[in-house]
Amino acid sequence: MKVLVGVKRVIDAYVKVRVKSDETGVETQNVKMSMNPFDEIAVEEGIRMREAGKADELIAVSVGPEQAQETIRTALAMGADRGIHVVTDAALEPLAIAKMLKEVVGRETPDMVILGKQAIDGDNNQVGQMLAAMLGWGQGTFASEIEFAEGSAIVTREIDGGLETLDVKLPAVVTTDLRLNEPRYASLPNIMKAKKKEIAKLTPDELGVDVAPRLEILKVTEPPAREAGVKVETAAELVDKLKNEAKVI
Repeated sequence: MKVLVGVKRVIDAYVKVRVKSDETGVETQNVKMSMNPFDEIAVEEGIRMREAGKADELIAVSVGPEQAQETIRTALAMGADRGIHVVTDAALEPLAIAKMLKEVVGRETPDMVILGKQAIDGDNNQVGQMLAAMLGWGQGTFASEIEFAEGSAIVTREIDGGLETLDVKLPAVVTTDLRLNEPRYASLPNIMKAKKKEIAKLTPDELGVDVAPRLEILKVTEPPAREAGVKVETAAELVDKLKNEAKVI
């Protein structure tokens, strides 16, 4: 089984995000970047599938600027076999990313595509679902466990009421949730080996995909600062404020 896993370069999860002074977007200059945490989980799951003999090849694919190659190298150091980089400096929307992944899937013909359920920069949670619809494949989103049966994947997914188990016929698209696994750290020997692994480069034009944005960002602003709290002397005073000032009870 061949597995394709998507990885995205985002601002590191532990960096405080700052808005540009002209309010046109988020500041990324001289900011630490890393792999999207949900994508790390996707890579780890693909590696575990290969280690368990369920997968034969794991391919990491990323869409983005030249610097996204670093993110692919991280996936290769974790254990992916080779990488594919669709190089573009355009500001990409989920639909354009899904279209490019569809074309990559058409070239590679994997049996499963694993993506993080969302990226921590846009929080859109759309690419996996869009890709599955375009391919006409089954999908298992927010996966907390993946097992395999004859010709299908048994996906346990997290829903509001608890857990739901799906029998998804392969090929399929699966998106990962936090509880699926704990990603490994890349060892130094594997980091050195990753430098020699193949990364094929493509462009949106080669894939025949129009990446022109469909949305226009008018303004990006910081959320309002939280107001200072108020100390109360008694429970009765607290209830009075919740009822008459906050109006939450």
